Amino acid sequence: MTQAVGIGAGLVAALLFSVVITGSPLAVLLYSAAPLPILIAALGWNHRAGLYAAGTGALAVSVALTLPAGLAFAAIIALPAWWIAYLALLARSDETGPVEWYPLGNLMIWVAGTATLASVASALVMTTDYDTYRAVIARMVENLLAEMVRSKMLTLPAGVTQAEMAANVTPLLVRAVPLGIGASVVTTITANLWLAAKTVQLSGRLPRPWPFIPSTTLPRSALVLLVAGLVTAGLDGFVGLAGVALIGSLFAAFMFSGLCMLHDLSRGQAWRTPMLISVYVALVVMQAVLTPLLALAGMVDSLLGLRKRAAMPPPPPPGS
Repeated sequence: MTQAVGIGAGLVAALLFSVVITGSPLAVLLYSAAPLPILIAALGWNHRAGLYAAGTGALAVSVALTLPAGLAFAAIIALPAWWIAYLALLARSDETGPVEWYPLGNLMIWVAGTATLASVASALVMTTDYDTYRAVIARMVENLLAEMVRSKMLTLPAGVTQAEMAANVTPLLVRAVPLGIGASVVTTITANLWLAAKTVQLSGRLPRPWPFIPSTTLPRSALVLLVAGLVTAGLDGFVGLAGVALIGSLFAAFMFSGLCMLHDLSRGQAWRTPMLISVYVALVVMQAVLTPLLALAGMVDSLLGLRKRAAMPPPPPPGS
């Protein structure tokens, strides 16, 4: 049963991954859901089902598309999904005490770390030569900027030519690409993990009681990792790329932590609903402004323990 479920989930994940070659908006949305079948298999059955799904999906993509595409599927989609699901179901207990499940804050650090590795893997699948990687990304950025200028989505400043703008902006954007990839992978994994866990819970197959998600706080070690990312980002080559990706991944993780803090601190308050609605609307409309603010709130909470200082009431029992 485990093997059959894993194979089926892997084929579905491979299909969702492969449709991205069509380039349509719907295809991009389906591509974002590619980790979902693997997560459902691993959470609802066991991690071996997730491994079967990862292997089957990678093989299917390699046969249907190319070997590099299969490797990309394994490194960016399949193995991260399997690993995070495996950690989510880790537990320890003694003969008398209750079962202690893997903390969500620690899990988010692993999500960020996995996203960093996936970001580096996506570059290495493209090429193992860093200069070639930069040249490929630079051409992509220049083509995107040119298209934005042609479609009037971007207006050049007075007296500045398109070539001058590209020469000044492209190096910065090339450097920032891993940051965006890391943040997007964290968001994708987190959203798919929640959806998969909720689906498996509704089916009655989730071994872990449903946790109180608003209590999620990243441990202080995440701040140490952020400092390490800032230091490493200044280096050349793929090591520097990993540092930039780690910064983006941790910023996204801290953003989710800051969002959880708002949910937690507003419990029982009359202004809770309008505040949360405003925050989520602002995340869509002013994402570039609100995301750093939420990430900063998450960092401060990890450093100072704001929720402990606020003497919050205990969260409801797991599974309630």
